[in-house]
Amino acid sequence: MFIDVVDLRNFYAQPLGIVARRFVGQGIRAHWNEVRGERIAGIGYTTPYLGIFREDAERCLAFMPASQGVVKWPSNRAGLASLVDETDLPLTDAAVDRVLLVHALEMADDPVRLLREVWRVLSANGRLLAVVPNRRGLWARVDTTPFGHGRPYSRSQITRILRETLFAPKGWGEALFVPPVQRNWFLRSAGAWERAGPTVLAPFPGVHIVEASKQAYRAIPVRREKRVLVPRLEPALAPSPGGAVRTSTSSFLGAGVPGQGR
Repeated sequence: MFIDVVDLRNFYAQPLGIVARRFVGQGIRAHWNEVRGERIAGIGYTTPYLGIFREDAERCLAFMPASQGVVKWPSNRAGLASLVDETDLPLTDAAVDRVLLVHALEMADDPVRLLREVWRVLSANGRLLAVVPNRRGLWARVDTTPFGHGRPYSRSQITRILRETLFAPKGWGEALFVPPVQRNWFLRSAGAWERAGPTVLAPFPGVHIVEASKQAYRAIPVRREKRVLVPRLEPALAPSPGGAVRTSTSSFLGAGVPGQGR
């Protein structure tokens, strides 16, 4: 179940949300550092992160699920956000080059169906970038942040669901090694936590950031066809000496001379 959009907006306006936006945004940018001329769609609550691409991308669109709600974005320009059914996007096939998922996969009632819809709207060389709460991280255990809601994933679970929906994981990243503590004095050390995290707290980041490419074709396992046994001889009707009809296979044996059966 998706979190209400007002709660999401309020979280990112708080000091802890600002820290989360900073470090998750850095992780996203590390994967997508060149998006010039490309079309990007964000699904979930992606507006804190889509802004970093607006100057370079051809267009950025924010699709917010109906059960979450929608807010105007950007606030000072023509709106680029829309309320949608996340499993039935208002886009044609292969309409966008990249899709960003934030607060989406773990919230979706049917994540497989969501990813199949993402596959549909991505171009042949399209790429997906998903920010997903880590099942082992502290952020997934605290429900005072959006990352503590929905279903968190391990890396193997993310890999499995991506492959099931015809995506191939291409790159991994992590973010939010800093504990989710709502104290300004503690958040001053957030940068040190984030720098030391990959070495000291490697298994316990708050989120996984996984990039995946769209697979245009799926391998189908080869199965040996079953052999069907066909009889070499089939019954045939042939006249008997007394004028009755009897069953014979003589025509198949090459001995169809009248009277031979007497």
